[in-house]
Amino acid sequence: MPTFPENFLWGTATAAYQVEGAWDEDGRGPSIWDTFSHTPGLVTNGDTGDLACDHYHRLEEDLDLLAGLGVGAYRFSISWPRVQPGGRGAVNRPGLDFYARLVDGLLARNIAPVATLYHWDLPQELEDAGGWPHRDTALRFADYAKLMGEALGDRVHTWITLNEPWCSAYLGYASGVHAPARTDPAAALAAVHHLNLGHGLAVQALRSVADPAARMSVTLNLHHVRGVSERDADAVRRADGLANRAFLGPMLQGAYPSDLIADTASVTDWSFVRDGDEAAACAPLDLLGVNYYNPVLVRQWDGVSSRETADGHADGAASPWIACEDIEFVRQPGPYTEMGWNIDETGLTELLLRLHRDHPGLPMMITENGAAFADVVGDDGRIRDERRIDYLHRHLTAVTEAIAGGADVRGYFVWSLMDNFEWAHGYAKRFGIVRVDHDTMERTWKDSAYWYRDVVASGKLPVS
Repeated sequence: MPTFPENFLWGTATAAYQVEGAWDEDGRGPSIWDTFSHTPGLVTNGDTGDLACDHYHRLEEDLDLLAGLGVGAYRFSISWPRVQPGGRGAVNRPGLDFYARLVDGLLARNIAPVATLYHWDLPQELEDAGGWPHRDTALRFADYAKLMGEALGDRVHTWITLNEPWCSAYLGYASGVHAPARTDPAAALAAVHHLNLGHGLAVQALRSVADPAARMSVTLNLHHVRGVSERDADAVRRADGLANRAFLGPMLQGAYPSDLIADTASVTDWSFVRDGDEAAACAPLDLLGVNYYNPVLVRQWDGVSSRETADGHADGAASPWIACEDIEFVRQPGPYTEMGWNIDETGLTELLLRLHRDHPGLPMMITENGAAFADVVGDDGRIRDERRIDYLHRHLTAVTEAIAGGADVRGYFVWSLMDNFEWAHGYAKRFGIVRVDHDTMERTWKDSAYWYRDVVASGKLPVS
């Protein structure tokens, strides 16, 4: 029976725009996701995050939900425009008070607060001024981090600066399938850099004001890239550089990979990188957050046959994979989740072991892992989501195998606590271990929630 280390941190996760609602209440300013979701044709069924899961008004109910699961930690994100409506200047006190109540409510239930500063909801005012491709956004992000550190730094267990900057940069500014819906590859690479810089400056700002015991982290959705054959080694290298080393290089080693610079030379000269930026991005971390859902399979395109783009994010007119026009992202064998992503837990083990080899001694946490399925409510009201339980069992087993191989994995957070606004998919995809009826807001535990509660309590996986 696979077991986990004694102090392994079990949790679940959400993001502000996906669950809070109350998008125009108590002084909150607009974010790029408000603008995106209110633009006709960009989100499935015209859904918006205006109400989401109404977490803003149901805070106590949801805190009790977490307590019932028995988790030791809760990863939430802070809505930047809720606490600083324009992304700069004075704090919005009602917004700050909401997060103070959230943190205090978690601590009262013996649940460690894990706070993500940025989960994609950039204040619209900052986007209007240039957004992440603009250097000033990184500086404003550091100011915001200090503000939050001063307000909550004595109580937050772990600070996560950014969630999945790959998505923020490439899906937001290259393919345009996420907010702010821009399709400018050069701007996307500038966004990559300023997200890296903003991360490093935010860590410095937090360390200057927060409890010295607080842990500093960032969450990356690292892509485990495989080639179809040995002939595809260069395609793997290029995709890995764009997806992974573009962030791991500056954040953990203080430099961008030279091959990434060369591979993207036709798009940008990287002149937005100033002296000292890479060192600033390399602020010391206490652990690395890893989000994993599925691996990526690539091959070199022969230039003749129909080119595949089955990367899971190629629904827009433009590609997020900058300067990879001659690389095919190959559809992998099933089974698949409702997102169309193949289920392959071996990629998680291999990814964690790769990080262990490349960055010895680096502590890690799985900050997101989960699956969307078309859950059915039975006549008895029960939600028998066996496929999700199987998915979680497989991936938790993969974590134990990585630990056995030497990877220092400190915790695991299920994505997600509850069904929520799934970005451009609206409410059509359900990732939660708790079902939300988006008409009544009623919360109902799925079988996976009971299963996860038992795993958390025992620290062991049941024999499948």
